[in-house]
Amino acid sequence: MNVSFVRDIGILIARVGLGAILLTHGLQKLTVWGQSGTAAAFEGMGVPAPSLGAFVATWVEILGGIALILGLLVPVFGALLFAVMAGAFVIVHVGNGVYVADGGFELVAALGLGALLLAVVGAGRFSVDHFLAPKLPFLSREAPVQREPARSAA
Repeated sequence: MNVSFVRDIGILIARVGLGAILLTHGLQKLTVWGQSGTAAAFEGMGVPAPSLGAFVATWVEILGGIALILGLLVPVFGALLFAVMAGAFVIVHVGNGVYVADGGFELVAALGLGALLLAVVGAGRFSVDHFLAPKLPFLSREAPVQREPARSAA
């Protein structure tokens, strides 16, 4: 079995799953709560500049979710999504413990760490980034080839 193929399938599944969750969260902010409702919720949670925070969180989640699903600019959007989730972790959730049912950080931590991992490892072979990488080298995250040390004839 080709390890690279399995790795790329794993990255694809993780990207699409994580992207779908983030897209759904962003669309909830946009279409269910609206900008004003999201800003009011952020204000109640103690988020500084709640209107700006609501706007940024909404659009980073929507655009980032789409980008992860497509595998488009994954290092960039992975880092942005990590930053948004890190902000939610620090500002809102860390003081509430782990469990999401108690307002805790488990969901934002899982989403943020997943986004960070994708930012670091890249989008994999089954992505738009794979086709863009020759023109934009920062998108290439190919695993380095490990070579066996040369053996002497002794």
